[in-house]
Amino acid sequence: MDRKIFDKYVLKTYTRQPITIVKGRGMTVWDANGRQYLDFFPGYGAGNMGHCHPKIVEAIHKQVEQIIHVPNVYYNDAQGELARLIIENTFDGQVFFCNSGAEANEGVIKLARKRNPHKKTIITLKNSFHGRTIAAVTATGQPVYHNGFDPLPGGFEYCEINDIEMLKKMMADDVAAVMFEPILGEGGIVPVTPEFMKAARQFCDDYDALLILDEVQSGIGRTGKLFAYQYYDVEPDVLTMAKSLGGGVPIGAFAVKREYCGILKPGDHGSTFGGNPLACSAGVAVINAIADENLLENAVKMGGYLRENLEDLKTKHSIIKDIRGVGLMLGMELSVPGADIVKECLKRNVLLNCTHLTVLRIMPAINVEKDQIDRVIAVIDEVLGEVGKS
Repeated sequence: MDRKIFDKYVLKTYTRQPITIVKGRGMTVWDANGRQYLDFFPGYGAGNMGHCHPKIVEAIHKQVEQIIHVPNVYYNDAQGELARLIIENTFDGQVFFCNSGAEANEGVIKLARKRNPHKKTIITLKNSFHGRTIAAVTATGQPVYHNGFDPLPGGFEYCEINDIEMLKKMMADDVAAVMFEPILGEGGIVPVTPEFMKAARQFCDDYDALLILDEVQSGIGRTGKLFAYQYYDVEPDVLTMAKSLGGGVPIGAFAVKREYCGILKPGDHGSTFGGNPLACSAGVAVINAIADENLLENAVKMGGYLRENLEDLKTKHSIIKDIRGVGLMLGMELSVPGADIVKECLKRNVLLNCTHLTVLRIMPAINVEKDQIDRVIAVIDEVLGEVGKS
């Protein structure tokens, strides 16, 4: 398609890179001119399995020949099977399905508020990101995402990440939930400390509040565990997920501990396309493939290898301030804006992402291979060397 047509008819809510991607296989994508790129930020974090993983393609193809959509006034087997896999890999409870991370977070905000009419305040973290819908964006602790959308819903307060004393002072009898990402994604790839996680769990217990963990970006194997919270000796009451759950097919969900499953009753919440057979079949294929192909182990192994190489670059390039993250969810903080670095890597056939202005997000699929990491490290090294000279 002529890009002029695209620009004329598609609303400009994204800053787009100047390529048109038409095909993807594994870690590789092709543009409309046949040029190949190594994709180290596949699907904006949704492509944990890379592009067009054969088991996901097979599951989608099989499902699309049977039935694509079943309304939620009926049962469908794929939804039940995916819910079983999620619960068996997390905690005893039930699952609600929707279409995105923002929808999942909206749903758990409603659940937390409905649980007790006297508890309405939800505490989130500064520099967090929970979605673009009106309540989710208000829960997001970054004013840049709030600008222009007043009046925002009330009842949200923001705590500094890993500041236990601040969180302790914010807790009160009207707090319905404490909600945060185990690793801030859009906030610059900043992990929550074990001490903060443990304190948040204890405070929620003390004040009868829900602990809600947003694993929209960190979930489904990204960190070397199916969910990042599994690195901590803490269990949430509610868990949200999306992005890579469907291997590229839009899907979101939240899991709720058994004792809170009766809060949302028929008519309280819903989603027309949520849990449809197509998306859920893809989700089942994703979780099964992760287990069958030992991809959690690969994420740990390749994440360690990638981090070692990034740390080596840090000793070589003074503009690198920090390397942080877990598994294959890594960030490189720079002393200069990262957008130009991303553009220069693109010219060298490598796709990366910049968040929080100066943090390169390096999040390849969890089936990434060593030689692919080597190629990307070489490109980053070359680009940073040129930037350092200038």
